[in-house]
Amino acid sequence: MRRTWIGTNWKMNFLLADAEAYVRELTPALRALGPSGPVTFVVPPFTLVREVKRLSAGLPLLVGAQNMRFEESGAFTGEISVSMVKDCGADLVELGHSERRTLFGETDVAVNRKVHAALTHGLVPLVCVGETADEKRLGAAAETVARQVKMALHGVPRDRIQAIPIAYEPVWAIGVGGIPAEPGYVSQVHAVVREAVRDAHGAEAANGIAVVYGGSVDLQNAAAFLGSPGIDGLFVGRAAWKAEGLAALLRLATEAPPRR
Repeated sequence: MRRTWIGTNWKMNFLLADAEAYVRELTPALRALGPSGPVTFVVPPFTLVREVKRLSAGLPLLVGAQNMRFEESGAFTGEISVSMVKDCGADLVELGHSERRTLFGETDVAVNRKVHAALTHGLVPLVCVGETADEKRLGAAAETVARQVKMALHGVPRDRIQAIPIAYEPVWAIGVGGIPAEPGYVSQVHAVVREAVRDAHGAEAANGIAVVYGGSVDLQNAAAFLGSPGIDGLFVGRAAWKAEGLAALLRLATEAPPRR
């Protein structure tokens, strides 16, 4: 059975003192998790990855980076290489977030190269996919998401696919002013994600891969998402920027009915 994933992306927020307080306040909730509890992760800014990893030593918490360059090194001023991410102690790396795609021109091909680099270095690639408001309005949401999934996972060995969680984050649902998708709609798109994986990598990979939702999730709507078919967890922003918010989401995930 697929495990539930619960995590948060801090984006360009938090200084060291904030991170120290966050981990300290989250620790009791993490220690209360059983062996079959949610896979829990936080994705701090680069300046805090090493410290959050140190602060959470011994706790069931994956620490991720928000992006990386796929090359080992080179003349790429301002970039962070895959080797540097690994050297910071990161367990996971977020790839293909819509802000990276929209603001920084990240392409599906670049995401694919980063997925392969992450796997080579023992990092979990958390691949973000999602359609824009125009793509949804014009009836191309399914095609967009399927393309992003297939291109991100192209060339990945079949036995590695299940190690790559997919985060469905519709562009129109995230950030300030975002509108959360209806749980039924999310379930439909998650089925599209699995079908894309099935087409390229087979039924076993499609059935085993975790597909989580992110987009204006809060404590009021989280339970509805967690109880909907095909939704394997939540990737949350502002609602989990306080440790008590992430702790509450972990409790909801633990209490959620078995997924269908």
